[in-house]
Amino acid sequence: MHLFALILGIWLLPKGDTLTCFECTQNNSRCDAIQRDCPSENHQCGVSRVIVYEGGSKVRDLNVKGCVLNEECGEGSGNSGYFNISVNTLCCNSNLCNTQSVPEPSKKTPNGRQCFTCDAPACNKTLDCVGNEDYCGFGTVDVGATYTINGCISKKLCSALNGYLSQILKTQITCAKGNFCNSAVTASAGLQLVVVALVSLTLFS
Repeated sequence: MHLFALILGIWLLPKGDTLTCFECTQNNSRCDAIQRDCPSENHQCGVSRVIVYEGGSKVRDLNVKGCVLNEECGEGSGNSGYFNISVNTLCCNSNLCNTQSVPEPSKKTPNGRQCFTCDAPACNKTLDCVGNEDYCGFGTVDVGATYTINGCISKKLCSALNGYLSQILKTQITCAKGNFCNSAVTASAGLQLVVVALVSLTLFS
């Protein structure tokens, strides 16, 4: 009886407040924002600027809003050499606070780490990582077609791609720390890093 009362008392204890945040994807000019209650008190409100480059030229510039975890805040990037993605996420801790403008992520320089990347038909080409790309990543992304991905990625971006950005990219990325830990694999023509999928986000515009 005492055990039952204890369990009931714990269950009836006031729960921590969760935030309500704006949630949307913006492609330059339009943002259909909705309000969403975050799933836990570990989430903050966040707004991300997602920029995709192809051969050094910017091809996509998106703003994404939603509930984010602390490890998804800040700058992150991933690259496959010719394609790369930079994400800058600003976080805040009050209801509907994720309305701020986000600057472009800072320019990245080589950091001494290396991973494998794909140069069809094989994925055994050496790639120099930049910025805070402290992990190698591999996995698949589905944007109407499924791509195998290999390349450098930051832990923050890996968390975001498996977190709230996964709702847009429909991706699951596995990340590991250590040079060349995304071991070389044989792949079919057209294999690219996850940023190729971001280029394909025109499908969602």
